[in-house]
Amino acid sequence: MKSIDMLPQKESIIKQKSEAFSIRIIKMYKYLSSQKNEYAISKQVLRSGTSIGANVNESRNAQSSSDFISKLSIALKEADETAYWLKCLYGGEFITKVQYTSMNNDIQEIIKILVKIIKTSKERNNL
Repeated sequence: MKSIDMLPQKESIIKQKSEAFSIRIIKMYKYLSSQKNEYAISKQVLRSGTSIGANVNESRNAQSSSDFISKLSIALKEADETAYWLKCLYGGEFITKVQYTSMNNDIQEIIKILVKIIKTSKERNNL
């Protein structure tokens, strides 16, 4: 199994984007908890939003192609969950439309990249 750094450029892009997104999520959590006194949803989005990068990073040490795909599939599920929590934060008026749009654009891009990597990996490995 190749490490993520040895795979095509899309994989290194997902590593970079998921790490940058994790940092944005952490900053948003700090803002929501200190400025908006919002703890429940912000904790959920912190957990799911940072889990994306953690699973992408963990996929680098996958024991097999199936394990690699599994780790990225978990990252995809966490990304979908994060998109849901962002909608809730926006709907609950904890974040502005500008904040929501920016974060949502990032998470949708991450979702598209993950879907492409998973699909390509499955095709490459006849899974």
